[in-house]
Amino acid sequence: MNVPTVTSLLQGFFTERLVRQLQASPQTVSAYRDTMKLLLVFAAQETKKAPSRLTIDDLDAVTVGAFLSHLDDQRHNSTATRNARLAAIHSFYRYALPLIPDRAHTASQVLAIPRRRHDRAIVSYLSGPETDALLAAPDRTTWYGRRDHALLLTTVQTGLRVSEVTRLTIADITTTTPGAAVHTTGKGRKERATPLTRQTAAVLRAWLPEAWPAPNGPAFPTQRLDCPSISAKHVTPHTLRHTAAMALLHAGVDTSVIALWLGHQSPVTTHIYLHADMTIKERALARVHESNTAPGRYRPADDLIDFLERL
Repeated sequence: MNVPTVTSLLQGFFTERLVRQLQASPQTVSAYRDTMKLLLVFAAQETKKAPSRLTIDDLDAVTVGAFLSHLDDQRHNSTATRNARLAAIHSFYRYALPLIPDRAHTASQVLAIPRRRHDRAIVSYLSGPETDALLAAPDRTTWYGRRDHALLLTTVQTGLRVSEVTRLTIADITTTTPGAAVHTTGKGRKERATPLTRQTAAVLRAWLPEAWPAPNGPAFPTQRLDCPSISAKHVTPHTLRHTAAMALLHAGVDTSVIALWLGHQSPVTTHIYLHADMTIKERALARVHESNTAPGRYRPADDLIDFLERL
């Protein structure tokens, strides 16, 4: 009887168990893929083997425990992230256990690794007067103010997650009463309809014609920017901080001065901008004398890692 390899087990876990049997969401597949890739790279470094050459014995409870410590000490992951990584590993071993009866003890020991308990923060919420003050804050004489008011009112009344409310389209919202509701697909791809109060329905009924001309458009759009490349980026306040740093770097400001500007404890931290700036790398490359050599044959670093990266 041929013993399944780690490569075949992982391929079956992702293609058969997650995608075909469980019909896991792309987000779940990506999260599990990232976890297994991190574990394989860690184990490969520990055993001095290529990831595709690893065996189940190389991924025993001792190695998984060391990997979890690596997440804590080197990657500085939170307890929640650590537990999510462990959940992905447990899911893989539950799939693998009946397929590797001669390694059942190894799999069982990994499955016995407990989740780490952590303190839960006290729920923070707004009182009635605080909610009224928040809803009154947007300037409803402007397009943005009317959007923000409708967005805040919808969220505070329905309790939708951020991911759910930002994905809402005009077609997802029914404003006629009775029957006014928002239709969403939440975690676990569970569909639900959340009723709207008369006040929320009236605000949305007035707002949605301003939001977008087509019913499949976003219910709460941002400003339409005339710059296609920005749509591929997730713009946060920290993105703007990075933008300020890159502007200084492009202007020829020394990284030590940029470190002072940004409040970095060490200029070393500012080196991330040197790595991110492709124009600096291209200028450096232009100064390098090209050798007269023929291109070699491309060889992927590792078949198993290549499989995971293509998921």
